[in-house]
Amino acid sequence: MSDEAVISVQNLTMAYGSNVIQRDLTFDIGRGSIFTIMGGSGCGKSTLLRHLIGLNAPAKGNIFYGETDFWNCPAEIQNGIMQRNGVLYQSGALWSSLTLAENVGLALEEYTDLSRGRIHELAKLKLDLVGLNGFEDFYPSAISGGMRKRAGLARAMALDPEILFFDEPSAGLDPISSKRLDDLILQLRDSLGATIVIVTHELPQIFAISNDSVFLDPETKTMIAAGDPKELLRNPPDPRVREFLTRGKS
Repeated sequence: MSDEAVISVQNLTMAYGSNVIQRDLTFDIGRGSIFTIMGGSGCGKSTLLRHLIGLNAPAKGNIFYGETDFWNCPAEIQNGIMQRNGVLYQSGALWSSLTLAENVGLALEEYTDLSRGRIHELAKLKLDLVGLNGFEDFYPSAISGGMRKRAGLARAMALDPEILFFDEPSAGLDPISSKRLDDLILQLRDSLGATIVIVTHELPQIFAISNDSVFLDPETKTMIAAGDPKELLRNPPDPRVREFLTRGKS
């Protein structure tokens, strides 16, 4: 992991009208890290992800991509930044009427001038990377939930993103499928050099793959910890962090 921050969040407040979700968030996401947004239910994890990927504007504060203040730059620059990112949504969010290859190829059709044949080749390559060789012509309804998650990941990688965002990637998966997805995420980080940002409350996933994090607290409505989750477990800065990271342990 590099010390270089690819995303820098400064004094961020997230709100829906007068309802403040989180306030005074300040943290960096380092290049090449697997960064986890964690905390209990209702603390604003997915809302923070939506702010990072350009879907929700801050009530206050700034989000920098490198030196660029994302929410205070022209729309064309924002669009360029977002094209360098990939997102895996919780449901996989695949189009049911399209094959896996067609789903993966959508972004290539939209943002490149590549031929249809070349797009199909690249879609097949992305599916190969996530272990779905031979499933190019399958529809989402014909494959398992874990395979749909991997197909969604292949689509998120279509434009060779610098940053991948995952929203609860293990939701609905059995432990074996979840472990396979974790292994795949680590392989992709190592082979592609991408920075990965994950929203999750799954402790096995947090400790297996994450090397940096921010902990959002629903009571105080702000962050109360940041850093490597394994170090936070060894030296929790707050009893609520200890309680979260030791759930289910006797």
